Amino acid sequence: MHKIVTALFATLCFRAVIAQQVKISDSAKILKEVILTGYKTVNGVGHFLESKDGIIYAGKKNEVILVDSLDANKAINNTRQILGRIPGLNIVETESGGFTANGIATRGLNPIQSIEMNTRQNGYNISADIFGYNEAYYIPPMEGVSRIEMVRGASSLQFGSQFGGLVNYVTKDAPVNKPFEFTTSQTVGSFGLFNSFNSIGGNYKKFSYYGFLQYRYIDGYRPNSRQWQLSGFGKFQYKPSSKTNVGVEYSALRNKIKMPGGLTDSMFEASPKASTRARNWLKSPWNVVTAYANFTPSVNTTISIKTTYLFSNRSLVWRNEDGGPQAFDEIDPATGTYVPREVGREDMHNSTTELRFSNSYSLGKQKSTIAGGIRYSYARFKRQGGGEGTTNSDFDLSITGNWGYDLDFTTTNIAPFVENIFRIGDKFTITPGFRFEYLKSTAKGYKIVDNAKQTPDENRTRTFPLFGTGLEFKPTHNTSIYGNFSQAYRPIDYSQLEPFGITSRIDPNLKDAYGFNTDLGYRGTIKNFLNFDIGGFYMAYNNRIGVLVQTDTVTGNDYSIRKNIANSIHWGIESYIEFNLLKYLNAKSKYGLSVFNSFAWINAQYTTGEFKGNRVEAAAKTINRVGLIFSDKYFSTTFQVNYVGDAYGDASNIKTSQDPIAGYIPAYTVLDLSATYKYKNYALKIGSNNLTDKAYFTRRTDEYPGPGIIPSIGRSVYLGISAKF
Repeated sequence: MHKIVTALFATLCFRAVIAQQVKISDSAKILKEVILTGYKTVNGVGHFLESKDGIIYAGKKNEVILVDSLDANKAINNTRQILGRIPGLNIVETESGGFTANGIATRGLNPIQSIEMNTRQNGYNISADIFGYNEAYYIPPMEGVSRIEMVRGASSLQFGSQFGGLVNYVTKDAPVNKPFEFTTSQTVGSFGLFNSFNSIGGNYKKFSYYGFLQYRYIDGYRPNSRQWQLSGFGKFQYKPSSKTNVGVEYSALRNKIKMPGGLTDSMFEASPKASTRARNWLKSPWNVVTAYANFTPSVNTTISIKTTYLFSNRSLVWRNEDGGPQAFDEIDPATGTYVPREVGREDMHNSTTELRFSNSYSLGKQKSTIAGGIRYSYARFKRQGGGEGTTNSDFDLSITGNWGYDLDFTTTNIAPFVENIFRIGDKFTITPGFRFEYLKSTAKGYKIVDNAKQTPDENRTRTFPLFGTGLEFKPTHNTSIYGNFSQAYRPIDYSQLEPFGITSRIDPNLKDAYGFNTDLGYRGTIKNFLNFDIGGFYMAYNNRIGVLVQTDTVTGNDYSIRKNIANSIHWGIESYIEFNLLKYLNAKSKYGLSVFNSFAWINAQYTTGEFKGNRVEAAAKTINRVGLIFSDKYFSTTFQVNYVGDAYGDASNIKTSQDPIAGYIPAYTVLDLSATYKYKNYALKIGSNNLTDKAYFTRRTDEYPGPGIIPSIGRSVYLGISAKF
């Protein structure tokens, strides 16, 4: 067949040449561009090619989720519906309790504010600080996201050192061959929800643009949990030639959140909707500016450079953690006023430049690919807190007197990296890689501790060589067996450099946590009815930092010291299977009826230290999500069952405690149902989250925004309509 097609093409070319030579008088016609669209018949989780956009994915555990293909409550970024198909994804559902975004983690790691993840948007960092304060307070609204990319632990070589790997939210692009397009989506729902999402985009000659604006208001599931936010994004790109494109992007978040406080176990059992605080407020404006340039000098070579500047803030005024959740925030009869609140401010400024290159070259009879680059980042973080605020109830950041602490931190990071795909035959690849991290962190300022002024003067410089190797074997064109090993580390963060007691100390030999990730799995697709990825993992997490009480050998007095106290091991199974019954029975069926199962069994335990043998805090052993999907040309609906096993609030694994962070986190099952009807350029969306109104929680906290249990949201419904013009 190939020879016939080649001969036919050659004949047509020969005739075209002859026609030109004899000057055939028929007029030539330029045909319009034809765009072929492929339709996915297996929904849910996809996977990367061996390399894409100058980044190597061969041998790595990775997932890609197409957001528009999901039936989900995107108006409130319902994480378990959108990202729940990632096996083993643990989600902290606290967005309605005072946090600006839900946190995620995998493999028994800490999910609070996605602190163990490398969180990016369009390939650049959007967390507060890459190392010293790696918390994600901003993620883009899901209605403006085209896909979500996740790479597990082996991403440490290409993206950074985090144990949890990479999560990258890729925003939508300008429409093709259209100078202007307007999209609008309006959603209403339970607890006073109103969400308005509007976007514009288009292209003209060598220019293209895309931007969105989202407004969201909700009274909240609990009293005193009102919040509003305004999210914006704009992208402008210029493509002077087929080999070059340059652009700029800007992301913004403005919000004001009322924090209802935490609960004790007995208070939660009595009423999960109760609130102990009515004067707690948070505001976290976020700004991220990025400029980039991409070059393709040849078909085998790509070069890209991207520079990002993040300038953001988090401010809160609150009745603090003193007395725990049982200390109600009430007017003092003796004074006739509330107690003064506490005020805190955090200012983040960081800039990151990342240069990447890739080249495919011949090595013997096979083509190999090398990809590498260098990252430079400098971050400044100013933390002020413990200021005595007013006795008022509104959002008022004024203080009386001085701050209780006023600290300045910096982080400098330089990291070159390189990986190479070596192809052995047509089915097997070996991908060794190396990353070298230079890290310098400083801490200055003061903190009042036990009425004494502590002045840290930290200046730490260290280097980390990280190695890794990935293997991939393709027994068929659409399936592969993959495995990898990659080193990782988690640097000392800013809070661990803060003074914390007049008789307390910080170990001068305090070291960064380090370890490694390994994966072994089998993934692929069978025709258009089966999608699967089944594998196991093993992760070592060493030098965890904690606080111990020791005795001074000279004075005989006890003191507390922050130091490296324990190692932990995380291992288990991760599995995703999706089967389309109707496509299996009839490959040409216009309908789809799929069932998917996202399952993980995780054993995360301490192997040294005081809590040897105990489970790592917040690490659920079993996470299982099962879904049923029906779809045709116009209509789709998804019913999802979410089961998350029990966990503990801290390493002691105690079930009940006066300490608000310690205690049992029970297992829970939550049901979600969402549906979408599309007709031409219009869509109607409807659904219900937590159908059975299950009372549950995923987080215990010692301070912000509690302290205590932060309940998750009960049953809610939503209705939305969208249109494209």
